Amino acid sequence: MIRSLWTAATGMKAQQLNIDTISNNLANVNTNGFKKSRVNFQDLMYQSLREAGTPNNQGSQVPAGIEVGHGVRPAATQKLFAQGSFQQTGNPLDMAIEGDGFFQVVRPNGQVGYTRDGSFKRDSNGRIVTSDGYPLASDITIPEDTTDVSITAEGRVMVKQPGNEEVTEVGQIELSRFSNPAGLKSIGRNLFAETPASGGPTVGVPAEDGFGTISQGYLEKGNVKVVEEMTNMIAAQRAYEVNSKAIKASDQMLQQANNLKR
Repeated sequence: MIRSLWTAATGMKAQQLNIDTISNNLANVNTNGFKKSRVNFQDLMYQSLREAGTPNNQGSQVPAGIEVGHGVRPAATQKLFAQGSFQQTGNPLDMAIEGDGFFQVVRPNGQVGYTRDGSFKRDSNGRIVTSDGYPLASDITIPEDTTDVSITAEGRVMVKQPGNEEVTEVGQIELSRFSNPAGLKSIGRNLFAETPASGGPTVGVPAEDGFGTISQGYLEKGNVKVVEEMTNMIAAQRAYEVNSKAIKASDQMLQQANNLKR
């Protein structure tokens, strides 16, 4: 059987995953805090028909061997944590991280989730929560009679209440960062979970020890560039097409061999 049939098939399967990844990037172009993914590929094993350095009939060594590759495989889908653009909203509980760091929220199972989506709300108990009701790990509660909320670049949450000229600090937002954020696991709902590959979180205060600052009244949009993704999609589509043509050419070669007459 001609090797190219199976080799080209691996190329088609790899480009299908590439298109799937690009589609997910484009689908989340307006998702707050979304980080796009990129597929990394590796070539497969090679069959050596002649080793480099093999002695020839004249007693010298051949300078190059003969190797036939067996295709490609996806090696990883890597998250790219480049900063997304900011959108001003004016909402006092909208926050964007300018620089490194993740907001920490408590999931229903008690484990901590990490997110760059700063579109927070206030629940019936006054806690600062995500759109799904997951509270900040800092457990900050805003009093019911609050007339104004301000959040500093360092993450200090200040409120103003009736009859009090002074602002009152009700909590401190902390951020987490990882030595290998690409190793985080995407679990949906704009959340990541730590893994052995990401390492444990380092928790700190915004604007200190290399953590980013918090911008109140802004949201970080996804870092997907539509033109770039469309270009990647065209390239993937053409690669899929050319691999399908390689399969067709191999089939035609087999057909011609089958039609040979003595």
